[in-house]
Amino acid sequence: MNRKRAIVLLSGGLDSSVVLSVALAQGRVVDTISFDYSQRHKIELKRARQISALLECKHTVIQIDSKVFQGTALVNTEIEIPQQGSSQQRSSLKEIPITYVPARNILFLSYALAFAESNGIQDIFLGVNSIDYSGYPDCRPEFIESFQRMAELGMKSGIHGRAVQIHTPLIHLTKKEIIQKGKGLGTNYSLTSSCYNPNEDGQPCGLCESCHIRAQGFQEAELGDPLVKPAS
Repeated sequence: MNRKRAIVLLSGGLDSSVVLSVALAQGRVVDTISFDYSQRHKIELKRARQISALLECKHTVIQIDSKVFQGTALVNTEIEIPQQGSSQQRSSLKEIPITYVPARNILFLSYALAFAESNGIQDIFLGVNSIDYSGYPDCRPEFIESFQRMAELGMKSGIHGRAVQIHTPLIHLTKKEIIQKGKGLGTNYSLTSSCYNPNEDGQPCGLCESCHIRAQGFQEAELGDPLVKPAS
């Protein structure tokens, strides 16, 4: 029996690495796709390559001109990365964080759809989650549902009744639940990178909101984060 192929959008971060574990646990043959948009946390591309190689997945890096992304701290190094912000406070104020990258998931999914249809692949997995999504509008269920509908209407595969399916297995999980799920699937968290502002060696800053959310998730899951060195 032929194993079904799938694409996993792999950033090298915690969530996408768990999604890769989910897809592999389903018996899929996985192609991983990462995106180089001159992000300041470029260590994630190295991590994505390492994870893909370890799990014997074909890995593709797609270049996106960073000039299309303006006003985001994840690309513009002149904009300061906020330290240990409060997503709860911001959510109540309906504010979008400065680490938001305009149309990022729209572009990522568009490339993935083209890659999928061109290669006869019908399933795309990505690691968005809506509960602790840090205020990013392109991580919400309604965004994914709308994008799925667009793929059905605007692509040959959709017109022929074989639309590429977008899977978001973490969409309703908290960070704690995601970490627990990955633990059960054997996700190697030591190879992941979540930090928005790592040093030149890729070590996490421990101060940005992404580091804060990751630390809180591991704490609530009652697990140790392999990226955090124990206090001496």
